[in-house]
Amino acid sequence: MALETTELKESMFRGDPVAHARGWPRHVVDRATWLEIVVGLAEGQGDLLGLWSDGEAVHMAVMERAARGFAIVTLECPDKSYPSVGRLHPPALRLERAIRDIYGVEAEESPDARRWLDHGRWGVRRPGAAAPSTDAPNMADSYEFLPVEGAGLHQIPVGPVHAGIIEPGHFRFTANGELVVRLEERLGYTHKGVETLMAGATLARGARLAGRVSGDSTVAYAIAFAGAVESALEMKVPRRAVYLRALMAELERLANHFGDIGAICNDAAFALMNAHCGVVRERFLRANRQCFGHRLLMDRVTIGGVTADVTPGAQNQLRKLVEETKALVPRLIELFGDTTSLQDRTVGTGHASSELVSKFGCGGVVGRASGRAFDARRTPGYAPYEELSFTLGASTEGDVDARVWVRFDEVRSSLSLVEQILDILPGGEWKNEAVPAPGAMREGVALVEGFRGDILAWVRIGADGMLERCQLRDPSWFQWPLLEAAIERNIVADFPLLNKSFNCSYSGTDL
Repeated sequence: MALETTELKESMFRGDPVAHARGWPRHVVDRATWLEIVVGLAEGQGDLLGLWSDGEAVHMAVMERAARGFAIVTLECPDKSYPSVGRLHPPALRLERAIRDIYGVEAEESPDARRWLDHGRWGVRRPGAAAPSTDAPNMADSYEFLPVEGAGLHQIPVGPVHAGIIEPGHFRFTANGELVVRLEERLGYTHKGVETLMAGATLARGARLAGRVSGDSTVAYAIAFAGAVESALEMKVPRRAVYLRALMAELERLANHFGDIGAICNDAAFALMNAHCGVVRERFLRANRQCFGHRLLMDRVTIGGVTADVTPGAQNQLRKLVEETKALVPRLIELFGDTTSLQDRTVGTGHASSELVSKFGCGGVVGRASGRAFDARRTPGYAPYEELSFTLGASTEGDVDARVWVRFDEVRSSLSLVEQILDILPGGEWKNEAVPAPGAMREGVALVEGFRGDILAWVRIGADGMLERCQLRDPSWFQWPLLEAAIERNIVADFPLLNKSFNCSYSGTDL
C-alpha cells in the first residue's frame, strides 16, 4: 500500500471526535488516517507520547512539534489487528509487543513479533483480553535474541539477577574483545498487571496503584493519575494543593537527582561523591517525612488535592535545608569537575545521538543532555509552573558527563523552585473532598514531568464512577532503546556507569 505524506496536524484532528474525552481531543480515525499519522511521526513531524489498547481498539497519543498540539487518535480493531506503527516508527515497537502480550491485538507487518512482557510464566495468555487463553506453557518460553555474526565475537549474558540492589533485567552483550558490538535488553520480569488491576477499580484504589508503578516516582505518577481523573471530571483543585503537589514533586526530583549523581560517580570508582550525595539525599528524605509524614511521599497526592499539609515549623526547617544545600552544591560541582579520574570515565562515554533522541521523543535528563529541550512542566505545561521560574540543563554533548551536568543544573533549579513555592504558598484548603459523580462515561489525560521525564496518564471512567481503563506510560519506554545504542563502541566495563547515567525504570515499563 502506497503511503502518502500529509501534514500531521491535519491528520491527528481528523475523524470522529469523542464527545466524552476531556483534556486533549480524541478522534476515531480510519486505517488510512492512522497510516498518515504514522508516516508523519516517521518523518519527524511529531512525537509519539503513548500507544495502548483496551482490547477493542488501539489508541495513540501524539504531539505535533511545530505547533505543540496534542491529540489522541483511535483505530477500532474488530479483527484484533491494526497497521503497525513500529514498522515505520521504531519507538512504538515495544509498546506494540506489550499490547499483543496483554490483549492479543496484533500489529500487522511488525518487524518484531517476539513477546515482551509475557515470559510464559503467567499460566494464561492475553490476560487483558475478553477471553484470555489458558493454553499456556508451564515452563518459560524460549526467547531468541537478535543474531550477531562476525569473527571474534562472543556473548556475555548479564541478569536478570544483578550483583547490585537494582530491579531485574537481562542484558545480552555481544562483544569483540572488550568492545561492545551490540546490546539487547530483555525486560518484563517485574510485570505486575497494573492495567488489568485498574480495570473496575475505584478511583481511590487506582490512585494507590498509580503511585506504585515506579516507587521512586510515586509523586509524579500520583499527580499524573490525579490530573487525568480531574481532567475527566472537570474537577477543580484547591490552589494550595496545587502548590503542595509541586513542592512534593521538586523534593522527589532533588532526592533522586542527588542519588543518581552519587551513584554515577560511585560506578566510576569515586565513592567520595556518593557519600556526600548520599548524605544530602537522606536529609531530603527526612525532610519529606517531617513535612508530609512519609520519606518517599507515597499516597500524599490524592484526587482533588493532597493528603497532608506542611506546617510553618516544617517550612522553616525545609528553608534551612535548601539554604545549606545551595551552599554545598558549588563544592560538589567543583569536586566533580576537577576530579580528573571522573572526567576520564565520563567525558565521551556512552554518547546518545541527538538524532536518535529526537526520533524516540526521549525526555528527561537523557533527552535534554542530547539537545531535546522538552519538559512537560512547560509543554503542555500545568499549574503552578507557569507562575514559577526555572531553567533546564544546558549541557547537550550527549555523554555520561553531560547527563551529570544536566542533573546538577536541575538540582539548582529545583532548589530555587522549592524556595519560590514556600515564598508564595497560598493559604486555604488543600483537598477537595467532593469527587463529583460522572453521570456518564468520561475520559481524561495528563502529561507530568517526573525526575526521569514525562509521564502520560490516560483514564476512562464509567458512569458508575469506577475506572474502566487506565494507561500509565513511563518515560523509560523511549529511553531503554537508546541505552542499547549508546553502549555500542564502548567497553563492557563502562556499562554500569552508562546504565546508571540513564537510570531507566524497570518497574515503570513492566507494568
